[in-house]
Amino acid sequence: MADVCIKTYIESDNAIHQCDIFSNVEYIEYIKEEEMIFEYSKITFPNVIVLTQACDLAQDNALRKQGNVIQNHDQLLVSVIVAPIYNFEDFRVGDHLKQLGMNMQNMGRINRSKCENIIKNENKRYHYLRFEDDVKLVNSVIDFKHYFSCNAAYLLGEYDSSYVYSIDSLYREFITQRFSNFLSRIGLPDPIE
Repeated sequence: MADVCIKTYIESDNAIHQCDIFSNVEYIEYIKEEEMIFEYSKITFPNVIVLTQACDLAQDNALRKQGNVIQNHDQLLVSVIVAPIYNFEDFRVGDHLKQLGMNMQNMGRINRSKCENIIKNENKRYHYLRFEDDVKLVNSVIDFKHYFSCNAAYLLGEYDSSYVYSIDSLYREFITQRFSNFLSRIGLPDPIE
């Protein structure tokens, strides 16, 4: 698929939607307790995109609006699936996880085949995002291997301060379809040399 600009629109209902982008989202790597001393490791991602399906989010949003009168909580989401979106230039040179002490692959120049395939969304692992000029986000990439769950109530509680943008519905479906295709791929053994 050719390089396309991600169109955005603003949701005003303070609800989480598929492919919403949030900033400064915390991920707890681990918590350890030893003799009443707690140690934890937390990563704050500058931007994440919501990858949970729209129908699940819609049911959750409708139930949460009912407040304390909810009779049955089985349709509420405990967490939503999110993935970090990385600055494409940092990703391209392998520096996007440098703060975590991780050296990533250098993809080379933009016009080389590795980068070009990512920009054209021909690599199943990655999804390239090019935003309109009026959006305060740089060209970015989603690495579908880097996803995690985020507590839905936490994300809603931080909504006013961390909501950034919503991606247009046509592009939402494309992104989440690519994510689900990546997750459902069949792992085959390496060929015998």
